[in-house]
Amino acid sequence: MRLILPVLIAGVALAGCYDRKEVKPKAAAEPQAAAVLGGVDLGQPVRALGTEPFWSVEITPEALIYTRVDQPEQRAPNHGATVQGTVATYATSTNLQKALNVMLIATECSDGMSDRVYPLTARVEIGDDTLTGCAASKSAIMVQPAP
Repeated sequence: MRLILPVLIAGVALAGCYDRKEVKPKAAAEPQAAAVLGGVDLGQPVRALGTEPFWSVEITPEALIYTRVDQPEQRAPNHGATVQGTVATYATSTNLQKALNVMLIATECSDGMSDRVYPLTARVEIGDDTLTGCAASKSAIMVQPAP
């Protein structure tokens, strides 16, 4: 019995030892490319806008900023877009505790007030309001269209 006990203890001790085989570290995950919808890189600032009433939603990597001529500006964190086929959806809540959902659809859009054509159609639900309009990268919107 005296011989069995030390063998048992040694066996248990060895079973819990670290496997000293060389273990290669796991490779870091490849960074995911930002989604592209209708030729618009959603990883860059995007602006959705509409008329009657005039409104806009600025989508940055950090936040969604909703402005409307007759309401205070509202900000919400950007949790990223869920992209399914030709639709990207942002779902968040604003600093004024209103649900904010922005859908961008890869279909051409006209704002109805100019000859400009945007690559995305936008639908914004904020609180009880539903607004429709157009969207494009902020850099494309800032460039004046050729006459």
